Amino acid sequence: MKQVYYGGNIITLEKENVEAVLVENGKIIETGTKKEILEKLKDEEVEHIDLRGATLMPAFIDSHSHITAYAQTLGIGQLEKCTNFEEIVETMKKFKQENDKKEGEWLIGFGYDNNFLKEKQHPTREVLDKISKTSSILITHKSGHMGVVNTKALEILGITSETPNPEGGKIGREKDSQTPNGYLEEKAFIEASQKLEINTFEQMAKLIKKAEKVYASYGITTAQDGLTKENEFNLLKYMAENKMLDLDIVSFVDFKNAKSIVENNTKFVKQYCNHYKIGGYKIILDGSPQGRTAWLSKPYEGEKEYCGYPIYENSQVEEIVQKSVNEQMQLLTHCNGDAAAEQLIESYEKINATENYRPVMIHAQLVRKDQLKRMKKINMLPSFFIQHVYYWGDIHIKNFGERAKEISPIKSAIQNGLIYTMHQDTPVLAPNMFETIWCAVKRQTQNGIKLGESQKISVLEAIKGLTINSAYQYFEEEQKGSIKPGKIADFIVIDKNPLEIEIDEIKNIKIIYTIKNGQIIYKGDTKCQKE
Repeated sequence: MKQVYYGGNIITLEKENVEAVLVENGKIIETGTKKEILEKLKDEEVEHIDLRGATLMPAFIDSHSHITAYAQTLGIGQLEKCTNFEEIVETMKKFKQENDKKEGEWLIGFGYDNNFLKEKQHPTREVLDKISKTSSILITHKSGHMGVVNTKALEILGITSETPNPEGGKIGREKDSQTPNGYLEEKAFIEASQKLEINTFEQMAKLIKKAEKVYASYGITTAQDGLTKENEFNLLKYMAENKMLDLDIVSFVDFKNAKSIVENNTKFVKQYCNHYKIGGYKIILDGSPQGRTAWLSKPYEGEKEYCGYPIYENSQVEEIVQKSVNEQMQLLTHCNGDAAAEQLIESYEKINATENYRPVMIHAQLVRKDQLKRMKKINMLPSFFIQHVYYWGDIHIKNFGERAKEISPIKSAIQNGLIYTMHQDTPVLAPNMFETIWCAVKRQTQNGIKLGESQKISVLEAIKGLTINSAYQYFEEEQKGSIKPGKIADFIVIDKNPLEIEIDEIKNIKIIYTIKNGQIIYKGDTKCQKE
């Protein structure tokens, strides 16, 4: 049956203004005036959807997150609200009790941030030993780049005073000794966490469905799994082949550890199979700016020499870039610091690729204006984690001084003609798209400091960074991202028009419906009227 939407504001992101949208079989078949469209349909059986003053706009497209990692966090201890070590201990004890965790089982927590703890430092193994000395415990920093384990976990993981720091990582040590203190950073943390089996396959499938509902509640119809390894792929493949997915999910395969996934599963490569596809590869070149592991060209504030550090040698990055181009595969690259950005840009400049593979610089926190100009020449997209301005802006001022004003330089990207996107790096933050728009337009820290006002963008520019530009990033601009005949009917219905309200109201906009392929997959308020 055909569906016609009318009776409210319609943001198409196309040039023409429309009053009504006609949908059939999950596709937009016509837009125009209400009178014209209803006149053509007067003798047909049609579902009329009166917006009753609400706003219809394209659904959001997640340009970078980790939906499988987010799904895992839904089954572990939540530490985001903890303000000191004692609260971390009590929260994890409560989680253990409520989830009937037996002695000897791994206890996993996520979301603490040392920057906002009373102690202003990471917990240690001794702190976590207060939770349990017989169960192995791992808690992950909110950035996902570091974490802490207890004494039992160090034993299980085989980390001792004789274990060297891995290249591109660090094992925390007790003062004046080589004894591990439980803190693990970058590669040391990643290698430890990859050894854990938190949930069964069946449990993870249920958690993915739960995660999909959360994404849909924020108006998202296309999600990303931004570092897919064998376990994540096998899960998403199973769910696709059994038609269990409601959202479109795009994987970017871990180039270093799981490249064979692409070679062995061509039916998913660059094409959807039951809402799932492999979009390309993912690599990580540095760490976290708030964790002071992002790789900079000049030292952090208060440091004489320390600039963070790289993950790869230049020659290794050049080889990865060359291989991705040879295979005509898109490459998403995590770069927070400007030194990491330089390493990536130079690698593409050296091979002088003539075709547009749309490589993406993920986060691009401290990318410089001179680097943005060079990115334009190689068709590279910056995908900005703009909420850093609000959530960690005050920390960035301490870490970077004047450089903090240029964090996430979206306006400069626009001025240089780059196509840009924005993301939340979920599970680092919830996939809250309207909060992201507010952050991009407001550029205010938690302490109320205006950070880089010259980089503010308009509401419309922010919306494009989460819709039509994100569709372009995925090579899907002909199918998604705007309301236009021929495109997929992926919409949201919202209670206010973001183009007509005060800036501070934007983050409070409510999703009434999220619509995927013409079908409602999330219901909030029931303001709209079906006939």
